[in-house]
Amino acid sequence: MTHPHDKHPDFQALRDQAITLRRQGHSLRQIRDELKIFNNDLLNRLVKGEPPPQWTQRPNAKDDLKAKARELRLKGWTYDQIQLELGCSRSSISLWVRDLPRPEPRYTPEERKALMQEGLARLRTAQNEEREQTRLGALREVGELTSRELFMVGIALYWAEGSKSKPYDRRERVVFVNSDPGVIETYLAWLDLLDVDRDRLRYRVLIHESADVEAAHRHWAGLAGVDPSVFDRPTLKKHNPRTVRKNTGDDYHGCLVITVMRSAHLYNRIEGWWQGIVAQAQDRLR
Repeated sequence: MTHPHDKHPDFQALRDQAITLRRQGHSLRQIRDELKIFNNDLLNRLVKGEPPPQWTQRPNAKDDLKAKARELRLKGWTYDQIQLELGCSRSSISLWVRDLPRPEPRYTPEERKALMQEGLARLRTAQNEEREQTRLGALREVGELTSRELFMVGIALYWAEGSKSKPYDRRERVVFVNSDPGVIETYLAWLDLLDVDRDRLRYRVLIHESADVEAAHRHWAGLAGVDPSVFDRPTLKKHNPRTVRKNTGDDYHGCLVITVMRSAHLYNRIEGWWQGIVAQAQDRLR
């Protein structure tokens, strides 16, 4: 359909002038000002079919990135590698290179698995080193343990892990059970601080029936500095076939039960010491 402007008697003359100006590199604004044509519809029809000069076209800032992305893809780079290299979005990369053939895998499944395991090993090593540095730093923070500090530690340790009398069942006897060698050594040092004679101590192993009882006796006897022959008869835990034991292997030695004979007076002192600590803590909370 013929546009009304095309029937204008001067249209062709105007079009010839507009095309000449266009081919000379004029922009639409320059042609408008030159020919004094302020109707945008007519102006566009006068230059219809004539491409705009190169200098008027807005450059595409991503053209260089697109070209580089395609170049890297053809070299076999993955999307992640291209994204890291160029800093552009993954969606843009996909749009630019999706017509290109997918690169051949750089590694076989076995090689990928080996690389993954190697990476995990490095990660675990770094994590272990960080943990060790944290532990060493914390160890240095403790400094020298004074007698007063050991006294307080021992009270809290006993009240957390030792046996306690109940109002309905008074059993005023000092009995301590634990499987951690460090805890046992700290507890024994605490008893020494309280001048509890080692001759008043009785030892018994609490252990699973399938474990090596003799090895457990040797382990705990060495830690306590006594002969295995002084140990009372062990208490054996019966095996439940419905449970899967995780405390197995050469490092499993059960629990050591340490009983202080003739210890009613000592137990009551411990109970009083603990109540004193609780009272001080409650004052801090108020």
